[in-house]
Amino acid sequence: MKNFTSVSDIENLQDIIKKALQIKENSLSETEKGKGKTIGLVFLNSSLRTRLSSQIAAQNLGLNVLTLNAAQEAWNLEFADGAIMNGDTVEHIKDAIEVLNQYCDIIAVRCFAGMKSKEDDVNESILSQFEKHAKVPVVSLESATRHPLQSLADCITITEHWKEERKPKVVLTWAPHIKPIAQAVGNSFTEWMQEMDVDFVIANPEGYDLDENFTKDTKVFHNQDEALQDADFVYVKNWSSFDEYATMPEVKESWMLTAEKLENTSKAKVMHCLPVRRNVELSDEVMDGENSIIYQQAKNRIFSAQAVFSEILDELKSK
Repeated sequence: MKNFTSVSDIENLQDIIKKALQIKENSLSETEKGKGKTIGLVFLNSSLRTRLSSQIAAQNLGLNVLTLNAAQEAWNLEFADGAIMNGDTVEHIKDAIEVLNQYCDIIAVRCFAGMKSKEDDVNESILSQFEKHAKVPVVSLESATRHPLQSLADCITITEHWKEERKPKVVLTWAPHIKPIAQAVGNSFTEWMQEMDVDFVIANPEGYDLDENFTKDTKVFHNQDEALQDADFVYVKNWSSFDEYATMPEVKESWMLTAEKLENTSKAKVMHCLPVRRNVELSDEVMDGENSIIYQQAKNRIFSAQAVFSEILDELKSK
């Protein structure tokens, strides 16, 4: 594994899930693996689980960890090639990345969608700069279109909770929100579920279909109750419109997940990437109920990151 930005960077998904579960049993089994190596965690956006889980994972491997809150602590960055920097920006991103190349053996970056230019976000205008200019492995801590470490943790969580021989039915359901949210988590979860041995469907209102480059032939329901029928896992997440980019078309039906709606499922386990707006996206009774595995999901963020960092360290060692 040279870089980690999507499921396509994983050679065998089941193998890395197995590795992550083994790490979970003994997270300090490879404390010397990263000795003498440094990982730079670069945050252009807010973070709680990604920041802490990545730090813990790196420390468990013996890595030296540098954390940069670039949006608050670094110089104002310029991202446009050929820019005449006579305004507010002080340092070009390619210069910053070149410096990180000197300091770090791995660069991990978190860069949300700007939600202003569909073209810029779809083309990963920030992450692509890191991939272009970095001379060391790049790990996505969430980008404009994907959240791969979250999705790997989701796969780990589903694997832990499913012991039957039949395929589980997994539903990704849209939820309400108070402001436009990017499609990254929905896109990413969809990609990873397509690689899992599950019966996967998506539920969202009219006007909220995800990018077809991610959904492909996944069945999309515009009726939530119909999609939830006999579900074993329900993943709750909001996203804004892709077609009418970053807008919030009116939704008249109630899409907040409630205990009443779960009665239509096969006692489904409920998932969410967090943070969650309680009683907007899902109700307190669901969030705090016995079907919720949301906090287990959050804990598994450590082991998804540690499995990925471990694989990258193996690659560095082999050079």
